[in-house]
Amino acid sequence: MTGAVRLAAAEGFEDIVAALRRGHVTLTLGWQDIATRYRRSRIGPFWLTINKGVLIAALSLVFGNLFQLDMPEFIPYLAIGLILWTYIAAALGEGCTAFIDSSGTILQVRMPLSTHVGLTIYRNLLILAHNLLIIPLVLLVFLRPVGWDALLAIPGLILLTINLLWIALVLAVVCARYRDVTEIVGNVLQVSFYLTPIIWTEALLRARVDIPVLDFNPFYHFLTIVRSPLLGMPTTLLNWVIPLVMAVIGWAFAIAFFGRYRRRVAYWL
Repeated sequence: MTGAVRLAAAEGFEDIVAALRRGHVTLTLGWQDIATRYRRSRIGPFWLTINKGVLIAALSLVFGNLFQLDMPEFIPYLAIGLILWTYIAAALGEGCTAFIDSSGTILQVRMPLSTHVGLTIYRNLLILAHNLLIIPLVLLVFLRPVGWDALLAIPGLILLTINLLWIALVLAVVCARYRDVTEIVGNVLQVSFYLTPIIWTEALLRARVDIPVLDFNPFYHFLTIVRSPLLGMPTTLLNWVIPLVMAVIGWAFAIAFFGRYRRRVAYWL
């Protein structure tokens, strides 16, 4: 590692540590953002839960009948997958504009830049928490047993969030400089939605396609380490290794990359 890279990594790491020390700021702003969005609403943020529930019901009827799937098996599979995908897509999509949307604050208030990325992820975690209320209801309605293996979903969600944080941090820097990348990311996420087992099952693809398409799809592994434990389905070592390796390598790159360009972000805005 050259001296310049070490210096950049040190600056990036220092900014992230400073943001963590001001974690209460992120928590307060994230909650206020959700509260402001649903101010004067009787149901409040639970509209998020209702809207997601309606979408799950509609997609279950369409794709369950289209693929002739067993509804008690398919609907919980779809519900968890769609809830997690909404979290992933929103975190990365909003991560692209984390600095752009906070340009006024960045130019006027002295605070760690990575705080704005953390705020984006935390806000979407709050939305995810509301949507997660659907999962126990669906599992109860379709009498899906939940064992101790379901606890593995917790480290799975933590590992997913750790990966989303470094990806969003890199995207926030890149999109601050090149605004067109935001649209590219949106298109990639849209295509990835159809390439990831959400509205169709993993077994359906593996029965019809010989090549290991899923093994090269990181979103598949992100979903699997959270969804499979909740459904009592097995996970493979590869499902855990890929997100773990991505987290280690990704954060090493993200810290150096962020440290290299963090001083230029204000000028790009």
